Amino acid sequence: MGSFWNDLSLQFYNAFLYKDRWTQYLEGLGRTLQVTVMALILGVILGVTVAVLRSAHDQQRIGRHNPVLGVINAVCLVYTTVIRGTPMMVQLLIMGSVIFASSRNFTMVGALTLGINSGAYVAEIVRSGLMSVDPGQMEAGRSLGLGYATTMRDIVIPQALKNILPALGNEFITLLKDTSLITVIAGKELLYAAQAIYAKTYAPMVPLLITAAMYLVVVLLFTWLLGMLERRMRQSDKR
Repeated sequence: MGSFWNDLSLQFYNAFLYKDRWTQYLEGLGRTLQVTVMALILGVILGVTVAVLRSAHDQQRIGRHNPVLGVINAVCLVYTTVIRGTPMMVQLLIMGSVIFASSRNFTMVGALTLGINSGAYVAEIVRSGLMSVDPGQMEAGRSLGLGYATTMRDIVIPQALKNILPALGNEFITLLKDTSLITVIAGKELLYAAQAIYAKTYAPMVPLLITAAMYLVVVLLFTWLLGMLERRMRQSDKR
């Protein structure tokens, strides 16, 4: 048993402390958070846009169908179907090896791919939230003279957000963990740093455990912040 702990301590020293290798993990974590934020922003913009456009198409009055909205809805439907129906790994390889084959900034390519992928899931989450709001809310806003966009922004979306916040939080956590997949196209993030270290130490266990622990800490922190936001929103409802 003693030799096991001595060996583990030596592996930890080589993987984390030797030549300040801990800085490589922090740099990798920084890139992971950077990729997550960029993908999150893109995913939310895409998702909300697609959800609002599809909801506008679905909420048209009978006999008053806009052909332009019909085309846009079809494009959005193809986007969400294709992205949600194909593996993230395949999407990354297509983007990194085919579409952006000449690019050497694989981290940015990975962030773009993650954002496009997340946007499809966010779109369906937001759309389900919009459809869950009583249609009378939209009619009430329009009867007061508000435009469609204003009614959505000031009345419908705030109510829908409260319903979909847990699902959005889970999607964002998934997005954070999915950043590890960009290593397949040589994207530099936390797992890439761990791989670079155990390629030198020839002992993968400790670097991978350190990487897993860092992901876990960030996910727990994000979950805690999300819980605080949910509690505040519930308290605002009681006032």
